[in-house]
Amino acid sequence: MFNSQGKTIMATVIRRDTRAWKIQVWISFSMAAFLCGTGLAWLPGKMLEQAFMVMGYVFSLSAVFVLSKHVRDQSAAQDGTPMWSLVVWAGFALAVGLTGWGMWQMAIDPCYKAFLMVCWLFLLSSAFTLAKMLRDAHEDDVAAMSVSQ
Repeated sequence: MFNSQGKTIMATVIRRDTRAWKIQVWISFSMAAFLCGTGLAWLPGKMLEQAFMVMGYVFSLSAVFVLSKHVRDQSAAQDGTPMWSLVVWAGFALAVGLTGWGMWQMAIDPCYKAFLMVCWLFLLSSAFTLAKMLRDAHEDDVAAMSVSQ
């Protein structure tokens, strides 16, 4: 692209998510969180098992957001500390592994276990999508501010 003096100019394109996509992502995440909450609220068994599962779901959810940010930062070469990578990946593996193990070990009906597992996986996958969407929106805002200055 050239300006009136014949000099090359660079055009910055900021591609934002559509409103429909944002609504779909938030609805998906909200549904997953609601279904997980419902499954955990009606979880048969002892209060200790319920508390373990709630902690596992929260730990898994926070590990998804941390891992998502870390992977994105790594791709942008913003975070080069190997120990932090180990902590993030180990935290995610522990969160998912221990929560899955806890569900597997619980003495509840297999149909209920399947419901909890599917809801949990739905929550994790929708959280990854939500984290990406929020990070994209932030990067678009930063790019728009730099172009306008």
